[in-house]
Amino acid sequence: MERDVGKNMYEKLAEKYGMSLEQAKSNCRNIEQMASEVGLNYQFDTMILTNTFDAHRLTMLAKSHGLMQEMTERILRAYFTESKHIGDHATLTELAVEVGLNRDEVATMLTSGDMSDEVRADQQEAASIGVRSVPFFLINRKYSLTGAQPTDVFVQALQQVYSQDGPYELDTDMGVDEGLSCDENGCEIPRK
Repeated sequence: MERDVGKNMYEKLAEKYGMSLEQAKSNCRNIEQMASEVGLNYQFDTMILTNTFDAHRLTMLAKSHGLMQEMTERILRAYFTESKHIGDHATLTELAVEVGLNRDEVATMLTSGDMSDEVRADQQEAASIGVRSVPFFLINRKYSLTGAQPTDVFVQALQQVYSQDGPYELDTDMGVDEGLSCDENGCEIPRK
């Protein structure tokens, strides 16, 4: 996808999924309503479609500074709520500075190919585990749920995983806080 798409969200969804503009708008209104119910304010009418590769590179730079979560959240708010052009380098630089990254380092990274290999590795891993849409949830690196699902679907999936894989026990010899290991890539619960 090019940096400047030239279509709005409804046109792109209608084209991609072979639906009418009215169906695309209705689907987006449903998503806006669900987002609103959990305190999010999505603005599909003014959202700027763009290639997000550079935004992903920026999150990798932020990861190297321990700021991946903050950077990701800031980019998502800029895109979904504030209708900012997250493919634009000036916009990305300002967002990065807001979360504590160095302006010059960010500008240098964005004008180079830095962090491209890291993003492509993530894309390759996602493809290898079957990610084709978002949201996508992977449990125990072998069970997956796709799309926005109600809570009862997650409960049922977790119960099925439990019945097939059995319980996990935290290693108490490691200490209470060290049994569960979490980072930007998720959480791992060691088997005992």
